[in-house]
Amino acid sequence: MAERRIGIIMNGVTGRMGTNQHLVRSIAAIRAEGGMRLANGDRLMPDPILVGRNREKLEALAKAHNISRVSTDLDACLADPKDELFFDAATTLLRAGQLKQAIAAGKHIYTEKPSADTLVEALEVARLAKAAGIKHGVVQDKLFLPGLRKLKMVIDSGFLGRICSVKGEFGYWVFEGDLQPAQRPSWNYKAAEGGGIILDMLCHWRYVLDNLFGEVEAVSCLGATHIPTRIDEDGKPYQADVDDAAYATFQLKGGVIAHINSSWVTRVRRDDLATFQVDGTHGSAIAGLQKCWTQSRVATPKPVWNPDIPQPIDFFAGWQEVPNSQDYPNGFRAQWEMFLRYMVGETSSFPWDLMAGAKGVQLAEAGLRSWKERRWIDLPQLEG
Repeated sequence: MAERRIGIIMNGVTGRMGTNQHLVRSIAAIRAEGGMRLANGDRLMPDPILVGRNREKLEALAKAHNISRVSTDLDACLADPKDELFFDAATTLLRAGQLKQAIAAGKHIYTEKPSADTLVEALEVARLAKAAGIKHGVVQDKLFLPGLRKLKMVIDSGFLGRICSVKGEFGYWVFEGDLQPAQRPSWNYKAAEGGGIILDMLCHWRYVLDNLFGEVEAVSCLGATHIPTRIDEDGKPYQADVDDAAYATFQLKGGVIAHINSSWVTRVRRDDLATFQVDGTHGSAIAGLQKCWTQSRVATPKPVWNPDIPQPIDFFAGWQEVPNSQDYPNGFRAQWEMFLRYMVGETSSFPWDLMAGAKGVQLAEAGLRSWKERRWIDLPQLEG
């Protein structure tokens, strides 16, 4: 059994998502277990170099997770031939430019979404990667959530019959910063820093809808800035100039209608921070992040409208939970492992490439346009 090294430039992993999901629970976890076992018995060992602007933060993070290499010089890292893969979790506004740099340097690409802040740039990055002949992928983490994996199994089993509609609720109350500190960074609410819930979440909803229910063909979206003034990390007030909530309806291929509310200005009274209810002719299902419940046609109660008496039906009692039939590893790690196997040639393809990332940007851009123009926007097929 041999050990095979793979050098990874990890750019921008000092942020919350980059640190917790991509470094600690993915790459560092793989390293701590002695690498990833390949089909031929060899061990694939990721060898990351952490790249960012703050050397002190980088060194502290590297020391905490037994990583030997850090750098504040991205250009030098891209010029080093011993690192084959470039990963980006830094700011959205810089992403397309840095991906282009990495492609020009001959690096393979794995990146957070959105892959760019405009569709024009997302398509350019995808086409440059294709022309360069490199391998590339975009994070699509919600497909690996246990709740959505169970929901996918329910759909594939035929239990739902013909799917009629999807209703999604995502979000929670993000504190303004005065009563107690906000639990999301201030850049989320600033246009100049790539903020806004439409750009952030419609990229997610594109791959969820496309992969589970049907390809998105059109969108009608209304955004809102419900809280215009917030308090930043230094305790100073600032004006939020992007949307903090979005109310979007989607027409899917095959006639399915989906509606998803995304909000950082809502208090949760549901099973999870994100839930998806799918109603079909033979049954329904509702999934959260971890769990999924179903109700069959024959088990559906028959309510009668009578507002003059307390509701006699316990609507929660009529649902059956889908059991845990397998292990569900961390979704970010699961997709990292899929991409690394693709990198070393163990698999011949990876389904969520930079063109899939461009589709997410397309939907976000269409959502913003729909809000501005107050109309439905059709989504044409993207040319590869």
